[in-house]
Amino acid sequence: MAVRGWKRIVLKVGSALIAPTADGCSTRYLLSIARFIAECRAAGTEVVLVSSGSVAAGRNAISYKQLPLPINIKQAMAAVGQSRMMASWAQLFDFDCAQILLTHDDLKDRRRYLNIDNTLRTLLANQVLPIVNENDTVATAELKVGDNDNLAAMVAIVADADALLICSDIDGLYTANPRTVPEAQLIPLVAKITAEIYAMAGGSHHAIGTGGMATKIQAADKATAAGIDTLIINGQKAVTFDELLANRPAGTLFQRQQERLSAKKHWLRHNLKPRGAILIDAGAEQALQLRGASLLPSGITGTEGNFEKGDAVLLKSSTANTLAQGISQYSALELGKIAGAKSQQIASLLGYCPSEVAVHRDDLVLLGD
Repeated sequence: MAVRGWKRIVLKVGSALIAPTADGCSTRYLLSIARFIAECRAAGTEVVLVSSGSVAAGRNAISYKQLPLPINIKQAMAAVGQSRMMASWAQLFDFDCAQILLTHDDLKDRRRYLNIDNTLRTLLANQVLPIVNENDTVATAELKVGDNDNLAAMVAIVADADALLICSDIDGLYTANPRTVPEAQLIPLVAKITAEIYAMAGGSHHAIGTGGMATKIQAADKATAAGIDTLIINGQKAVTFDELLANRPAGTLFQRQQERLSAKKHWLRHNLKPRGAILIDAGAEQALQLRGASLLPSGITGTEGNFEKGDAVLLKSSTANTLAQGISQYSALELGKIAGAKSQQIASLLGYCPSEVAVHRDDLVLLGD
């Protein structure tokens, strides 16, 4: 049974948990997190891990004492720390892990967004744990580890996750900073993120993390608006993960603002402007409408317009009825070459095969819905 009914979660772990003493990786807090990930997978919940910590993990390899650290020093530390961080995670699992390094630009570019989506799907389908981090070694802006909170929200949206879990070093969102205000109360549930909720967030107190509760609330704001439940939990306490596995409350839950499926359908249907159309035969029409299938090249009879990979397109039947809208995995030119062909023929016809489907079922909405 999936944990809390979630079929797919994104779990964000920050530098304070990866390298708590700021001098390299430590398994001090990672053992309980790794057990949680393994238990989730065993219970049928897919996991994508977003892990900060590359700069902190490589900090002791680069001799530089002055603060603040200049960008080139941080990049050098990250270059060392990425491999250390991956090795630290990999030793805790008996299944394969995969490293994915992203920047915000990757998620804004529609072609790269689609490639990320396809990579995550393929890894999860093959029981591989994706471990995502910002590509700090090539970042040109000032590195802020806390920004991985927002990156995690963006990954959760790309991955079509049910929930985003953000690990912190406190139990969740409080009415005030519990370290300076002893009477501060934990807020177990946030139904809607308001200006008052943002006002409760303070800055980071940790020596190696520049993100605090504010970036976590920003991430929750993004995720819940996309129909994704968001939890801020204490990643330093093993009992936190025991409670989650037992389907008991933990941390602060930010409720999703709409149903996840309807949120994505709304986005596909109303937020994307079609750049062209794909014409399909009767067999493909039946597969889409009755079986919820993806659109295969074999069901394509032609195209309309000069669209590119990653563009929104309409799917039209043999009688010119518009059936659906989705995101094309190929350009109109490429589809013209593989229309009517079997998926296994794509590589020989194009010389490459980034996807066996023309439009994935997760990336299309029937216009009758």
